[in-house]
Amino acid sequence: MKKLESAEQFQELKNTGKSVFLFSADWCPDCRFIEPFMPEVEEKYKDFTFTYVDRDQFIDICAENDVYGIPSFIAYQNGEELGRFVSKDRKTQEEIEKFIEAL
Repeated sequence: MKKLESAEQFQELKNTGKSVFLFSADWCPDCRFIEPFMPEVEEKYKDFTFTYVDRDQFIDICAENDVYGIPSFIAYQNGEELGRFVSKDRKTQEEIEKFIEAL
């Protein structure tokens, strides 16, 4: 999964093709819980570009997108929001895949 480097890159990825942003942080135990199976999720849904957004580094992007709990996911296609899975709850691989399939 690529890691977001700048706010400009966020806008570029958001507005180009199909993207899923994972809002996360290194210190978050529920974020660490999903790490082992995320490569499998990415492999399964290759039509999406997956990007890790560090909540602490990009707190402004989180606030602009109403992301106050992590881990959270927001999906976009060509600038339009397709859906969001935003909460502070621990997420299972099944729940994440169900979210992506519903987009």
